[in-house]
Amino acid sequence: MHKELLYRDAEAQIYAVTKNEHNVIANMASLSCIFNQTFENFFWVGFYVVDLYEEQELVVGPYQGNLGCLRITYDRGVCGAAALTSKTQIVDNVQDFPNHIACDSQTCSEIVVPVYDKDGALIAVFDVDSKIISNFDKVDQFWLEKILKSVFAK
Repeated sequence: MHKELLYRDAEAQIYAVTKNEHNVIANMASLSCIFNQTFENFFWVGFYVVDLYEEQELVVGPYQGNLGCLRITYDRGVCGAAALTSKTQIVDNVQDFPNHIACDSQTCSEIVVPVYDKDGALIAVFDVDSKIISNFDKVDQFWLEKILKSVFAK
């Protein structure tokens, strides 16, 4: 199935599940599950949440996949770069990314999207890994940013 259609299907499922749910953790868990089940090339799908007790540090949140890194500082890895720059990171080959954190050696490419609440505060980053080089593109960026904004900034 074409990627756009998969995103439209995932979007409909996500909106149906989250439209009346305001608990952030429940919504993060639901999104991780739906994206993981929808996209066969998504190897690890989940959130790293801004740690309220440690400055510029993310802590693993709801996810689907192998064991993730427990903590990531903003100066390390693709997740840290997304948090630090407030910009979506698309990495075609993680081996070429400076300070890449190898949570799982099977990861080849990655997209990480900053997640904001309704007040514009960074609450997490959404991380998707793939075993395929260059798996992510502007289509993924558009849909992930759109869906994350609609769920968490409402």
